[in-house]
Amino acid sequence: MTRTTKGTTKQRPRIALALAGGGPLGAIYEIGALCAIEESLEGIEFTKLDHYVGVSAGSFIAAALANGMTPRSMCESFIEGRGEALDVFDPAWLLVPAWGEYARRAAMFPALAASAFWRVTIGRKPIAQALEHLGRSLPTGLFSNALIHSRLAAVFARAGRTNDFRRLNTKLTLVATDLDTGEAAPFGRPGWDDVPISKAVQASSALPGLFPPVEIQGRHYVDGALKKTMHASVALDDGVDLLLCLNPLVPFHARESGIPRIAEGGLPSVLSQTFRSMIHSRMELGMRHYERAYPQTDIVLVEPDHRDAELYLANTFSYRQRGHLAEHAYRQTRAMLRSRREELEPQLARHGIRIDTRVLGDSRRQLLSSPKPVRQQTTRLGRAVEGIELALDNLEAALQLA
Repeated sequence: MTRTTKGTTKQRPRIALALAGGGPLGAIYEIGALCAIEESLEGIEFTKLDHYVGVSAGSFIAAALANGMTPRSMCESFIEGRGEALDVFDPAWLLVPAWGEYARRAAMFPALAASAFWRVTIGRKPIAQALEHLGRSLPTGLFSNALIHSRLAAVFARAGRTNDFRRLNTKLTLVATDLDTGEAAPFGRPGWDDVPISKAVQASSALPGLFPPVEIQGRHYVDGALKKTMHASVALDDGVDLLLCLNPLVPFHARESGIPRIAEGGLPSVLSQTFRSMIHSRMELGMRHYERAYPQTDIVLVEPDHRDAELYLANTFSYRQRGHLAEHAYRQTRAMLRSRREELEPQLARHGIRIDTRVLGDSRRQLLSSPKPVRQQTTRLGRAVEGIELALDNLEAALQLA
């Protein structure tokens, strides 16, 4: 989907990038896609754009780009594990049980249980109402995401980087949702820029149920995608000339892909398709609004093919197959650029950007430096998680063959 303007840009174009969420799979897709786009376009540097907007998993990528980390360097660090040791991403960061939350809620249980017992016996309240009262003792999230803040703070503390929105050479907006009001919290904008970037990433990616709400200055924040899928209007309001949008999650067109009916995959497949359809329909409404409200801005949306079974069948929270999935996203994005070249060339040319047909035509190009990515030095927990993922994949394959 694109938006074409009638005029031409006479001065240096103002270019923004908006990245939606999608769990670890979404971040992996965005890294692969950005690598393909970066090498195929001349006249654009993804570490020197005018504005970056990140939501949920997209906030990781946006914060890294704003700090001068190229898509290729992110691929080496996050996908191949070949970068500087400090920059290497360990999936175990996201899978540490929220012990503090468990303990805090457990401490509430005796008093709540006594109150529930009194309601049923003395107060003669329905049992269902008493059990509902006990709900306050349940943890608000299964895993702690505190390591996102601490580890990213260390990554952004290196020379040439910063964990302070106000010290960046560009604009960075990471959007979370205020849990108590349901309103968007645009960290990085004036009045919201005193929060550390790493803390804003933690808040923007705090998926309810999986991670507890993140407390910042006395308020609680959760995943930014609860309000909008992409929040691209944050950059459009600044009057940019070209907006590039990446959205990793799309509903799957099973009938056009030779895949059996989605319902045959059971509850996980039904929920996945439902979630993808809901967030994508909301984004489509947003895109149509952007076309009407910002007619002088060219908008280019990049997302997977709706018939791409490879990405649909992958676990949204899987990290073990990161190399294969990133390579797939890279190749599919190159194919998309080739198929849309005639449409995109004049649009990008207005902003001094040229599609390198030589690079796009080179079939020998690949994302990863070797057929198999270098194995990361993960923690013991990280290795255990990978083992569990492998076992679940094998079980799923066995069930499909049964």
